[in-house]
Amino acid sequence: MYKFSGAVKFANPLTDSEGLDDGSEYSPDGKHIYFNSARTGKMQLWRMKSNGKEQVQLTDDAYNNWFPHISPDGKWIVFLSYPPEVAADDHPFYQHVYLRKMPVSGGKPVVIAYFYGGQGSINTPSWSPDGKKVAFVSNSD
Repeated sequence: MYKFSGAVKFANPLTDSEGLDDGSEYSPDGKHIYFNSARTGKMQLWRMKSNGKEQVQLTDDAYNNWFPHISPDGKWIVFLSYPPEVAADDHPFYQHVYLRKMPVSGGKPVVIAYFYGGQGSINTPSWSPDGKKVAFVSNSD
């Protein structure tokens, strides 16, 4: 257990771009942070070194891509994609959404699920320890 005395001090932010940066998650080896950002007008996936350097955009499509989650072996990203008509900085619940997967280095995402969901569907790390399954919340019947 940790005790804090006095005020808690926060580290300086690693990003300072215009718009929303959100949904960060460390890679399993701790060398990178994956996140989503609306800095290009659409919400897209990005990667940076854990010190904030070398920020690289990984997705560049018409969808608004949120909540990157890295597989335990560090090879794959699973993320939620909203259709283009949803605002880049919005992630509502109960929408038609895609759960997509792509290599961590980037590339063409593939759809692994299409369902009603959104905010709350895959906000936290979701891979099974063996990397064979992904948990998510759906509002579909």
